[in-house]
Amino acid sequence: MIVVLGLFVLIAAAVVALAGIFTNTGAAHDLTSNFTVFGHQLTGSTGTLFLFGIIVGAAAMLGLGLLLAGARRTSRRGATARHGLRDSRRETDAATKDRDTAVEERDAARVEATAAADDRDSLSRERDSLTDQRDALTEQRNVLTEQRDDLLDGGPHRAHEQTAGTRTGPMRQQEAVPLGAGEASPANGHRRPHLLGRDGDSG
Repeated sequence: MIVVLGLFVLIAAAVVALAGIFTNTGAAHDLTSNFTVFGHQLTGSTGTLFLFGIIVGAAAMLGLGLLLAGARRTSRRGATARHGLRDSRRETDAATKDRDTAVEERDAARVEATAAADDRDSLSRERDSLTDQRDALTEQRNVLTEQRDDLLDGGPHRAHEQTAGTRTGPMRQQEAVPLGAGEASPANGHRRPHLLGRDGDSG
């Protein structure tokens, strides 16, 4: 719509310019006084002067159009630069967030690795402790096995000797002595009454 309106205005201006130029020519429309521009005198009809005015106006419009086009291009470049700067800031913020996330993940991984190393060291210490306990139990079992084998090889007599502690040989049996009535026993030193009567009184 704006383009069509501009086209109508341009056509109307051209028609007016042509009418002004061709209707103001001839001797009847000569300039009565000289027209000077920058020291140059222009002579001719008023139509010629009108034509010069149209040329000057067209040049002014051309310069104004170039000025507006340059300003529009500069504004467009500025807008593009602002958009690019905004996009660059967004990308920078995203990169910063990604970097912070990566740093946090790295720190978390380091913490987990440290915890895993501590757990591994603790498990290693526990394993060593269990190994020492197992070795101690194995040694005790071997000692007990050797003692059992010694007891089995020595028999009950040797077991009695080991429980006695100080004797290495069999205990000496005392000779049996017939005891009379009222005599003390050589084993314990006490007198023991003879429960049975003498040989003469038994009948």
